[in-house]
Amino acid sequence: MAGFETLLDRIDDNERREDGAATPIAEKPACPALPKTAFQAAVRGLRGHCPSCGEGRMFPSLLKPIAQCQICGQDWTHQQADDFPAYVAIILTGHIMAPVIIYMVGETDFSMEINLAIIIFLALILIGALLQPAKGAIIALQWWMGLHGFEKPVRPVEPLASDD
Repeated sequence: MAGFETLLDRIDDNERREDGAATPIAEKPACPALPKTAFQAAVRGLRGHCPSCGEGRMFPSLLKPIAQCQICGQDWTHQQADDFPAYVAIILTGHIMAPVIIYMVGETDFSMEINLAIIIFLALILIGALLQPAKGAIIALQWWMGLHGFEKPVRPVEPLASDD
């Protein structure tokens, strides 16, 4: 079919020079260091970066994670965060908003309708702001622990200090 080309055609075209000779395949760039702890992996996920290398973007859109990291090649299709990021965002929002609500109701002279409107607006903004970082951290922890089809990454080991 005219105009139809497969991924393999594109790869083959990229590997051939204009004179028809195959070009050597460039080596994959060296992968940056793996995180040393689950906390470090979770922080990378919180920041929206690939938990494996810390450099690639984890989310091309708001909540849709990438299928594979463009830097290190880590496959993220195994992730199953499901509803857990929403639960985390809601719990954090409740704990952050509780003192705000207590203050607004007890100390301000706004009417109940104004207080309600401000509280709902702030809660929605906070949930929206926490959802993607929560999902990134949860995916990072799933990867670190080897859950849901992820292979457990090889942990970097630190040399033991000698007793000399």
